[in-house]
Amino acid sequence: MCGRLWMQPGVRLAFARERFAPVSRFQSGGLAPSVSGAPEGVAPPDKRLSARPRMRRSLSVMAPRRSVVDYALARRATLASVFAGHTTVADVCDAHPYLLRAAKFHGEATQTGCPICRRVKLTHVTYVYGDELGHYEGRVKQGPELAEMAAEYGEFRAYVVEVCQSCGWNHLATSYVLGTGEPRARRGRTRARAGE
Repeated sequence: MCGRLWMQPGVRLAFARERFAPVSRFQSGGLAPSVSGAPEGVAPPDKRLSARPRMRRSLSVMAPRRSVVDYALARRATLASVFAGHTTVADVCDAHPYLLRAAKFHGEATQTGCPICRRVKLTHVTYVYGDELGHYEGRVKQGPELAEMAAEYGEFRAYVVEVCQSCGWNHLATSYVLGTGEPRARRGRTRARAGE
């Protein structure tokens, strides 16, 4: 019955309007007063606060990420399979000991809780791969190191894996390309000319 009710178009639309209605707040923290022509609780465009500064990460000084791939849908499908009983918890909580060690000593803490054990926060471990990296390929890097590498190398791909150090849950979270975007030979010629 509840599933049929949810499938009604009017119910879904009303839920979406209620759930995703824009609410803006002044810097004082109170709700914005109603403005003529604007819905209740929405401030005029010039008084709205920007959420962008709060969302910036420590990697904001780095060159922009390119070719970003988010694996949220694959993660959601895996979790749905576990919760439906099609996949066992042992199949998804199978973090390799090296991955757990990398999470412990080189990982970056997040505010996201583990979806399986719900006891601890997840840790992000970032691996880098690229033709130019040489012996640095396949190593774990953190934010400041990624910023330095992005200025030094032409192109490399970073893979972010989320890991639970308690139960062993691990899943690929995102991947993206960093670097100057210039081939190594061209960068070498540019540096040689700058040294002349």
